Amino acid sequence: MAYNEKLAQRVREMLADVPNVEEKKMFRGITFMVNGKMCVSVGDDEVMCRIDPAQHDEAAEQNDVREMMRSGKALKGFIFAGPAATKTKKDLQRWVDMSLGYNSQAKATKKKK
Repeated sequence: MAYNEKLAQRVREMLADVPNVEEKKMFRGITFMVNGKMCVSVGDDEVMCRIDPAQHDEAAEQNDVREMMRSGKALKGFIFAGPAATKTKKDLQRWVDMSLGYNSQAKATKKKK
């Protein structure tokens, strides 16, 4: 499972003081779970962020950001931020903070039996 280890380390450092963080290999990369819920995932050169669906449209308009698509439709609340959108520490921190901000409201995925 290939993912950008440098980018993952940057995210890891930003989540260092956050309680209940767990790393799981999924989504063809590494996902940072907070309180048992998907928060940020790192792939090849972009991060997938779970954000407030109310912020989705505005976030999707940003430079080097794309929507997650399912069956030809945007999946509200999930975006991919590419290299230009995560270039600086401040840029990446913005996406991580948006994801953390929504985490307390996000619903956990039901565990399969």
